[in-house]
Amino acid sequence: MQRIMLRRAIYVTVLAGLSGALTACGGGGGSSGSSSTPAAQSAVMPLTISDAASDDWACVGVQVLSIALIPANGGSAVTVWSAPTPAPYVNLVQLDQLGELLGNVSVPPGTYSGAVLTIAANPGEVLLTVANNPESGFPVAGGTSIPADQIQIQGAQGASGSRTVAVDVDFANNLTVAAGQTNVALDVEFDLGHPAFIVAHTPPAADGATVFAVNFNGPVRHRPVYDIAGLLLRHTYGTVTGVTSAAITIDKDFPVYPATKPETEITSSIALTIDADSVNGTIVYDLDAGSRTVVNNFGNEGGLDNRFVRVAARYQTDGTLTAVRVWVSSEFNKVWLSPEGHVLNVNTTADTLTVTNEDGIPVPVAIDASTQFFFRTPANALADATAIGEGTGFLGNLVRGFKVHVSSMNPLQVPMVASSVDIETAAFGGEISNANTMGFKYTSQYLAVNDNYALTLPYISGNADNGVYQSNGQTTQITGFKWWDFTFPTLVDFGTSAVNDFMGATNGSVDLGGSVGDVVAWGVSGARWGDGISGDGTSGWYLNDAVLVPTPLPLGTVTTALSGTSFAMTVLGGTLPVTVNLDTDTGSATLVYQVNRSDGMVTITPLDISGDGDGLATLQATLTAGAIVKVWSVPQAAVPPATSGTLKAYVLAYYTGTMPSM
Repeated sequence: MQRIMLRRAIYVTVLAGLSGALTACGGGGGSSGSSSTPAAQSAVMPLTISDAASDDWACVGVQVLSIALIPANGGSAVTVWSAPTPAPYVNLVQLDQLGELLGNVSVPPGTYSGAVLTIAANPGEVLLTVANNPESGFPVAGGTSIPADQIQIQGAQGASGSRTVAVDVDFANNLTVAAGQTNVALDVEFDLGHPAFIVAHTPPAADGATVFAVNFNGPVRHRPVYDIAGLLLRHTYGTVTGVTSAAITIDKDFPVYPATKPETEITSSIALTIDADSVNGTIVYDLDAGSRTVVNNFGNEGGLDNRFVRVAARYQTDGTLTAVRVWVSSEFNKVWLSPEGHVLNVNTTADTLTVTNEDGIPVPVAIDASTQFFFRTPANALADATAIGEGTGFLGNLVRGFKVHVSSMNPLQVPMVASSVDIETAAFGGEISNANTMGFKYTSQYLAVNDNYALTLPYISGNADNGVYQSNGQTTQITGFKWWDFTFPTLVDFGTSAVNDFMGATNGSVDLGGSVGDVVAWGVSGARWGDGISGDGTSGWYLNDAVLVPTPLPLGTVTTALSGTSFAMTVLGGTLPVTVNLDTDTGSATLVYQVNRSDGMVTITPLDISGDGDGLATLQATLTAGAIVKVWSVPQAAVPPATSGTLKAYVLAYYTGTMPSM
């Protein structure tokens, strides 16, 4: 049967905070000095952006121009961060659950109810490059850079040459900042893999080319961050401006994007102070000298001054930054020229790891007996600084989809030989099967057959700390496995019933007939290293969580009109009609979007079908027999006396104007 590759949720996170509502997981100590001390009249907050993986895109490049906070009393928005000039691009695909540290900002005391992000929106200021191996049926060939005239940025305003999109974010709870405060946290997510973020509209050939409508407003929400010590940061680039025994000070550098040869940087005035790890040691790789040293302070590292660095850093619970590993060179290209991206292929016969770089180009890297593998664990200082494996024998523990940053003592060597591999996120995904009380099986469905895996993985220990949950002002520590639906990440299922609930949610399948066949539950999980069921630290990957990912079906045709909250449809390539059920409950309603193409322009308009509004009536008048729709759903098992399962729709798109090509 034809399979549609797993699409993972992409989100952007803007974090402002120092220690947040701290859990039992701490920074682990191990640094001296202070990275940032708030002035008496303000609070100092680090700002980061992050996302999760995309199988379809090698680059989703955006320019965040400014970030402002909205006072709860209705006053003027307070700009707390502005981009350097020229504004750098951030490739969101590279930030798979990582934080791109933009810098530390000063926030005036007050209570804030939301934020406004301003994003550049002139033609050509959003970059889209298709992944080397996108999902089956993707309308553009792998590796293609989408022309600017085929990218339509929704909501752009302003005069030509100065167009921007203002992204409004309402906070779930007001953010109160007191003078000198160091425990404020803010997390705002853009679900960039959400079906309404990038909508590809391919009309019949006579009606024009495929248009990619980019929609920043809509798939945005506020999710609190409770433990900054657990925040996983992307490697930070900078120019060293000062060295003391306790810390280095850098002016943050942003790599130019698209990349140049040799790569160059945009140097900003954003200053960061990063401490040495006085307990566990900071590893310093001098790429010019070809040396590796472990230091507990920077007292003898005056040679770092005025040179370029790449730093793997973590936050302490008090908001200071600590260096775990530092790469240094007099050439920016040397600290940058190390493949950072998602694993495309693991070859244990040839002892090679293929990783995408910033341009989405596959880069083969040789693994030898001295290659060290690290699993980024910022909440545990000792684990973050300690290799989990070494040599070619460990390579088989990696699979396609992991997010890594490879480093080499000689980055100009061809082929490059990895001295270290930072595993930043260990992500598994695919079809879910055989879920039981111990774990479940993931079967991946990549188009490149050699990249596929079928692995049964266990849950983390039931007493392992796994974040916190807040509801109605109450904060609860989560232990053990947790899961949630992609569309409703705030509705986390955890505790003693979580595993049984997960088993019940993933046992359904629906037969659509034809070449499509059975549709089963899909998911994606993050894993940690060596936390066994018994808590004995047994080596191996253990699942922290799972996100049920709505399976994107082929385009469909309504066969039975929407009545109440249900309709029937068949899909392209399928032969059997299936019932689709919508949810109208406030807070968990199916997300509905009208996609209209007229005169070559595509617009995306949300339709609220929750509560007592008229949105459902509008949809009922639209979804008549013959209407073209696209549904993202999770299959539900048949309930006797019914003999066939149904689809629970999380997202529904219906089309008007020029219809997409079937």
